[in-house]
Amino acid sequence: EYLDSIKEDYIITREPGGSKIAEKIRSIILDSENSSLVGVCELMLYLAARAQHVNDIIKPSLRQGKLVICDRYTDSTLAYQGYARGLGVDMVNTLNNYAVSEFMPTLTIFLDYPPELAFKRKGGADKTDRLENLDINFHKKVYEGYKKIAQTFSQRFFCIDASGSKDLTFGRIINLLKEKNIIKA
Repeated sequence: EYLDSIKEDYIITREPGGSKIAEKIRSIILDSENSSLVGVCELMLYLAARAQHVNDIIKPSLRQGKLVICDRYTDSTLAYQGYARGLGVDMVNTLNNYAVSEFMPTLTIFLDYPPELAFKRKGGADKTDRLENLDINFHKKVYEGYKKIAQTFSQRFFCIDASGSKDLTFGRIINLLKEKNIIKA
């Protein structure tokens, strides 16, 4: 609503998913019946979905001059598979770079809120989501992974305190986007 009000030309998308083929891959990744999915297979599925998503949605949108807002992207794979799954930061970075080519994020916003509190706030884990149903220690590793990414990529990765109200968090996000000249109004 805010971006519409300032007449920003944008698209909002998500990962995994965001395009027809990538959404099919998403259903495999998140399906709670696929609990035996091994970490490397999980990583490759994310990368396959991302490569398709970049080709189908992100690249054309950027070439049209649109602002692309993606709910999760390369940093999520780094946090989940590189850090929490222990598959290795260097390998995940290399494969991410291959999957997205030059379409790396300009800015990443991490809504900083510890996983225990986040699950409590949202009323528990989604029972149909394979990743949400992993134990809290996994989610703590993901959270710590994001914190490490924030230190490594501090020029483009920003932590926003999400412990307050939605309106307060929204204001912080808008202020950051203005400060970084992502949006003008």
